[in-house]
Amino acid sequence: QVQLVESGGGLVQAGGSLRLSCTPSGSRFSIDAMGWYRQAPGKQRELVAVVTSAGLPTYRDSVKGRFTIYRDNAKNTGNAKNTGYLQMNNLKPEDTAVYYCNVIARVGVQGPLNYWGQGTQVTVSS
Repeated sequence: QVQLVESGGGLVQAGGSLRLSCTPSGSRFSIDAMGWYRQAPGKQRELVAVVTSAGLPTYRDSVKGRFTIYRDNAKNTGNAKNTGYLQMNNLKPEDTAVYYCNVIARVGVQGPLNYWGQGTQVTVSS
C-alpha cells in the first residue's frame, strides 16, 4: 500500500500563489506517475497536471503557463525524494476546488495501481 499526505491548500486572492505538496509513504514502492486532480462543487473531478517518472509534465489547457508540477530533488532520501509539488501562480476564482494528489505506483511485484490523497481545499477569492 501507498499512503499519500497532502498539504498546502488555503485561501488566496485572485492573482496569488499557492504550492501544494504530496508525500507518498509505504514500503517497496515505485512511482510511475504523479498527478493532481481537482473537483469543484457540482462538477466532475478533472485532471489538472501529471508528471511521469521521467519528469515529463502534462497540463490541462486552462492552467498552462500558470501551474507547474514537479518532483522533489533526487538528492533527498527516504520519502522526501518522492514528494511532488504543484506550484500554482496567478490563481483565478475558477481554480477553486478540492485538489487531490494521485499516484500510479507499483508495490513489490504488483502491477501499477492508483492511489489517492485525502484532498486539500483551494479557495480563490475575487
